[in-house]
Amino acid sequence: MLNVIIFGAPGSGKGTQSEKLIEEYGLDHISTGEVLREEIKNNTELGKIAAQYIEKGQLIPDDLIIDILSTILDTKGNSKGVIFDGFPRTISQAHALKKMLNERNEQINAVIALEVEDAELIGRLLNRGKVSGRSDDNLETIQKRLQVYHSQTAPLIEYYKEENLYNAIEGSGSIDEIFARIKAVIKNL
Repeated sequence: MLNVIIFGAPGSGKGTQSEKLIEEYGLDHISTGEVLREEIKNNTELGKIAAQYIEKGQLIPDDLIIDILSTILDTKGNSKGVIFDGFPRTISQAHALKKMLNERNEQINAVIALEVEDAELIGRLLNRGKVSGRSDDNLETIQKRLQVYHSQTAPLIEYYKEENLYNAIEGSGSIDEIFARIKAVIKNL
């Protein structure tokens, strides 16, 4: 199996590039953001809890996310591999993911990190908010999300460098240019 973490700040293109990876390699996609938005839309108990954090630009508690991922992973029995999009976001989540995969005799093969300047990220997210109507794509929430990303998620860079899994990809340019950079990394796995 090919298990990949697609990593980057909000608006870096993780969802777009995940779609291309699914098409090219037949991988399953686990997006914690999509799962949580679906729960919020359906007004489930999990959705109500998640909404309180998301509206403030905060991360969902680790134990909640890990429970969700464990359940989803167990439904992916005959998979060619999984793209983890939006997870892990903290060192403790990275440890939990490694443990979950080890329990299933699996591992992460690569971390694909889409690197984009903050000014470009803000522009992308504001545009996405206009197009999609996502309530969390407003300037105040975007700035909070980027601050949370830099303070809480960015330390994963060093963690995955030490694990020899980190692959920095220039996340600016056309979708196809960025995808070509990702494919070059995967080819060398």
